[in-house]
Amino acid sequence: MSPTAAAKPRAKPGDALAAKLVRLGIFRDEDLVLHLPLRYEDHTHLAALRDVRPGDTAQAEGMIVRTDIQYRPRRQLVCLIEDDAPRGARSQLVLRFFSFYPSHQKALAQGNRVRVFGEVRDGHFGLEIVHPQFKVVTGDTPLPDRLTPVYPTTAGLSQDTLRRVIARAIAVDPARTAEVITGDFMRRRHYWTFADAVRFLHTPPPGLSRPAQNALDARTHPAWTRLKFDELLAQQLSLKAHRKARAARRAPVLTGTGKLSGELLARVPFKLTAAQERVWSEIRRDLKRATPMQRLLQGDVGSGKTIVAALAALQAIESGRQVAFMAPTEILAEQHFRKLSIWLAGLGTDIVWLSGSLPAKIRRKATERMASGEAPFAVGTHALFQEGVELPRLGLAIIDEQHRFGVAQRLALRGKGMAEAHQLMMSATPIPRTLAMTFYADLDVSVLDEMPPGRTPVQTRIVNQKRRREIVQWIGKVCAQGRQAYWVCPLIEESEKLELQTAVALHAELTAAYAGSLKVGLIHGRMKPDEKAQTMDAFLRGEINVLVATTVIEVGVDVANASIMVIEHAERFGLAQMHQLRGRVGRGSVESVCVLLFEEPLTDTAKQRLKVVYENNDGFEIARQDLQIRGPGEFLGARQSGVPLLRFADLERDVALIEQARDMADELLAKDPGAAHAHLERWLGGREEYIKA
Repeated sequence: MSPTAAAKPRAKPGDALAAKLVRLGIFRDEDLVLHLPLRYEDHTHLAALRDVRPGDTAQAEGMIVRTDIQYRPRRQLVCLIEDDAPRGARSQLVLRFFSFYPSHQKALAQGNRVRVFGEVRDGHFGLEIVHPQFKVVTGDTPLPDRLTPVYPTTAGLSQDTLRRVIARAIAVDPARTAEVITGDFMRRRHYWTFADAVRFLHTPPPGLSRPAQNALDARTHPAWTRLKFDELLAQQLSLKAHRKARAARRAPVLTGTGKLSGELLARVPFKLTAAQERVWSEIRRDLKRATPMQRLLQGDVGSGKTIVAALAALQAIESGRQVAFMAPTEILAEQHFRKLSIWLAGLGTDIVWLSGSLPAKIRRKATERMASGEAPFAVGTHALFQEGVELPRLGLAIIDEQHRFGVAQRLALRGKGMAEAHQLMMSATPIPRTLAMTFYADLDVSVLDEMPPGRTPVQTRIVNQKRRREIVQWIGKVCAQGRQAYWVCPLIEESEKLELQTAVALHAELTAAYAGSLKVGLIHGRMKPDEKAQTMDAFLRGEINVLVATTVIEVGVDVANASIMVIEHAERFGLAQMHQLRGRVGRGSVESVCVLLFEEPLTDTAKQRLKVVYENNDGFEIARQDLQIRGPGEFLGARQSGVPLLRFADLERDVALIEQARDMADELLAKDPGAAHAHLERWLGGREEYIKA
C-alpha cells in the first residue's frame, strides 16, 4: 500500500447516503420528517395477469419463463412472466428495462417469481410494463396493508432507503414531531396536531376510504392542510422577522429641497397621473424617515415607473446622498441611463454609467468619481456592487426587475451599505395578490394602477406563419402612410438547434421587400452602445420606418408614432415578455396593433400563452394566469437563483391558509416569540435569510 493511500481517510458508511440526501435539501434528521410524499401507490392487492388492460397502473405476479438481453433498437433487458393457469390458458406480461445492472439480471433470472408494479401498455409482443417496480417473492410474501408513499428522490437513492431513513428519523426522537406552538394558537383553528399529520402522510393507515385516498392525492386532506399551514407560517414569520429587523436599523433622513425634482417635473412633456402622484407621495414620505425604506413599486407596462424612480433619486441627491440605479441586464441598464441622462441634462446632476463591458480606463474613471462622491448618481448592472466599487454616501438604491437578480447578488448588496440605504424595487411584471402576500410580505407595496392619458388599447392578432406575406404587405402599406413598426425576433443569428427566423435574416428579407419605399433598421444586443443609440434615435426621428429587433426593445423604449408590433415566433416567448413587447406600441393617439406570428405545431402551453395574451390587456390578469401556467419558481426567476419556494402550499388554492398564516404570524411574534423561533428552526434550520435575500 502506498503512503498516499495509507494516509487517505476512509469514507464513513453513511457519507454517501448523506451526500445524496443533501442533494434533496435534507441536511438534518428534522428535514427528513418534512420530506413528504409526492404521491401514493396502491400495492395492497394483486391483479390477475388475465385482467390487466393497456392504460392500467397495476400490480401483478408471475413466474419468469424467459430473460434475454436484446440489442435492437437499443440494448435492453426483456423478461417474460406467466401466471399459474393451466398450460394453453396462461396469460403473459413482458417486462422491459432500458437501463439495468447485473443485479437486475440476477434477480430476474428464469424460474424466479416476481411481483411487479407499473403502467401497462401495448407492446410488439403483447402487454408490457417498461421499467416496472419489482421484487422477488415466495408464495407467502404478504402484501402491504396500506398505501405506499413515493418520495422525491435523486439518482442512486431508492424509495426503500428513503422510507427506511424517514421512519427511523420519526421513531428515534419524539421531539421531532412534538408541537412547538403550544397553547390555544392551533386549537382555535381546529388543525390536526403536527405529529398526527406527519405520521398520517408518511404512513397512511390501512383501510382508507376512496374519498380519503382522493383527498391525499389532491393534497386537501386535513393532514396536508396542517403541513401546508405550517410551511406558510414559517415563511410569514421569516418575512416579518426581516421587516422587524429593518425597523430597528437606521437610515439617512432624505428630506430633500424639492429644487431638482421640481425642475424635472417642469421640463418633462407630461403631467403625473393621480396614481404617480400617490405613489410619489408614499416614497417621498418613506425617504424622510430614519428607518430604511423597502418599497416595491409595481405597475403595468407603460404606467410610468421610471419618472417616479427619478424623482426619488433626486430627493436623495438633494439631501447630499448618492443613488445607485441597477438593472439585471446591460441592455435594460443602458436604456435607463439614456433616458435619465436626457431628463437630467442641465440640472447639474452628474450621472455615471457602469457595466462589465466597459473598457478598463473608462471603468476606472467612473469608479473613481463614484468613490470620491463627485458622481452622485450611478446607473448600471450588478457591476455596481462588485469588489472595488465604492459608494461611500449611498442613500438610495433603485433595483429594476429585482426578482431577476440571483440570491448571491442580492446578498452582496448588503456589503455596499445597502443595509442602511433606502431601497426602491421596481417590477414591470405585476405581482398577483397571493404572490405579494407570500414572497413580498416584508415589503411595502405601491401600485401604479392608472395609465398616462393618450394611451389607446392595443389590438392583438394571432396569425399563422403561412400568412406571412400578407403581414409584410400590410405593414408596407401602413408604414407608407407615415406610421412605424417594430418586428421582433428571438435570435440574432442562425442557430442549428432552433430553426427560428433571425433578426439578421429578417432584416435582409424586409429590406428587399420594401426596397425603394421604406427604410428598415436593425438593432440587437451585440451592437455597440453608440450604434444602438444611433439606430434608436433614427427610429425616434422617423427616419426608420420598420425596426427589426431582438428583445432589446422589450423595456424602456418610447416611440409614440410606432403603432405596430410584430412578434416573430411568438410561441417561443413567455407571457410576460409578450405583454412587455406589446406595451412598446399604443403610446400615441393612433390605434395600435400587435401581431403574434406563430409556427405550427404548437404545444398546449404555447396555445395557452397565446390565448391569454389575445384575450387580456390587463397586466395583473396576465400575471395571475402566468403564475398558474409556470408556477412561482419560474415566475419569480427563483429556480435558477436558489430561493427556496413553497413545496406543499399552492398559491391559487390555499389563499385562505396564506391569510390565516399571515395573521397568526403577527399573533405569535407578539405573544410567544420563543414558539415562533422554534417553528422557524424546524422549517428553515438557520436558512431563513434565503427566503427573502
